[in-house]
Amino acid sequence: QLRGLQRGAQVVVGTPGRILDHLRRRSLDLSQVRGLVLDEADEMLRMGFIDDVETILAKTPDDCQRALFSATMPPAIRRVTQKYLGDAETVSIQSKTKTVERIEQQYVTCKSHQKMDALTRILEVESFDGMLIFVRTKSSTVDIAERLEARGFSSAALNGDLSQTLRERTINRLKKGQVDIVVATDVAARGLDVERISHVINFDIPYDNESYVHRIGRTGRAGRDGKAILFITPKENRLLRSIEKSTRQTIKPMAMPSNEEVSGQRIQQFTEQLLKTMELPKLDKFRSLVQKLADDNDLDMAHIAAALTFENQKERPLFPKLEIIAAPSSRDDDRDSGRDRNRDRNDRNKDRGERKEHRGKRTEGSDARAEPRKERAEPRRERAEQPNREAKAKDADANRDGVPMITYRLEVGNNDGISPSNIVGAIANEADIESRFIGEIKLYDDYSTVDLPEGMPAELLNHLKKVRVCAKPMRISVLGEKSDSAEPYSKKVASPRKREIGDG
Repeated sequence: QLRGLQRGAQVVVGTPGRILDHLRRRSLDLSQVRGLVLDEADEMLRMGFIDDVETILAKTPDDCQRALFSATMPPAIRRVTQKYLGDAETVSIQSKTKTVERIEQQYVTCKSHQKMDALTRILEVESFDGMLIFVRTKSSTVDIAERLEARGFSSAALNGDLSQTLRERTINRLKKGQVDIVVATDVAARGLDVERISHVINFDIPYDNESYVHRIGRTGRAGRDGKAILFITPKENRLLRSIEKSTRQTIKPMAMPSNEEVSGQRIQQFTEQLLKTMELPKLDKFRSLVQKLADDNDLDMAHIAAALTFENQKERPLFPKLEIIAAPSSRDDDRDSGRDRNRDRNDRNKDRGERKEHRGKRTEGSDARAEPRKERAEPRRERAEQPNREAKAKDADANRDGVPMITYRLEVGNNDGISPSNIVGAIANEADIESRFIGEIKLYDDYSTVDLPEGMPAELLNHLKKVRVCAKPMRISVLGEKSDSAEPYSKKVASPRKREIGDG
């Protein structure tokens, strides 16, 4: 960056923090800048960067032309426009949420730990060309792509950690048919346009309706028919109804493929592969071997073929006895939520068939906080001023998009020199969560609290525990539950500093 700035540039694009850093280093001079564009101003406000933005604006000359883009115009953003944009023209663009009529939309209701099995069954019986699977986190893209590869599906991950070169290579592989399934986050899939994508699967339901429309719009391109399948848990029924209301379309339930359907598809694929193998020219030695086996042991050829078929299909049984995946009631889902989370965490090794009670020392992946508890605790202010280890995890209020939130505790606070923007930046970057889904942040002397969407995967929470803010690990945990290596709650807690959100 320093070399690039020293060589000179007509356009500089940067985050507020990095631009301020260069201004302090005097490697960037804005005294002669002729134009400044602030993109996603409301996001800057929500992430706590608005003060940095104003500092940058103040360093530009009076005759600099300034432009501002913002999805919403809260009072704090209006104050910035009035102060720095002068007599500005306002351009408002009205957008309507629409879905492509040629896309068939269906949904599957199952428990969290059943999602991977449900996905596998659908992939086995659905006839698709290219497929895009959407998940919420970067770690999930890698996890699911690897598990699909292990089950015989050509898959690749697409997330924000990939370099532009690797991202383009993955997309080109999908275009050329070298890979059939791409597992992606919303951010990584922006601008993705591949005609051969016939199916879009929402493995994790998006938090807002517009994201859903953008996701399924990746199929049904160039006049072709497309199919979109949405996975939901019983607790997410409200989000499904919200999508239907917003898109003005009914999403039909999808029947889970039965044992017979999966078996029929596997037998067909086995038969096709066997017939292809029989056409190979170099089978004489193997034919002689089988014939000798039959003659020496007085065996029937059909019996030998059956035994070989049995051995060949052990990893992928031709006559599977699959778990019944039925739509559970919300009450059943609440009752079984703890067991579901444990099984979901161990789904990668699910064939072991073991369910363990996690007690005593925690092991990797044993965090049981992926979904909030059902109980309603006392109001946030009372909890904040009188925290205690026995407190129940509470459901935070839904955010502005109607997303259910839960309050988490971070083992960093005012004494560590952190600010709300540090927390937002760390969570947004590491968890690949849009800042609008990061709710209220409160800072105390030795810890902080933050509201995040409910249903956060255990793998993601385990990762966030290790993420450092101001050189100190966050050690995130559901408020009221003991964090790994966390110090006891303080008896005296200073009044919290709140993060300014939206309209003050």
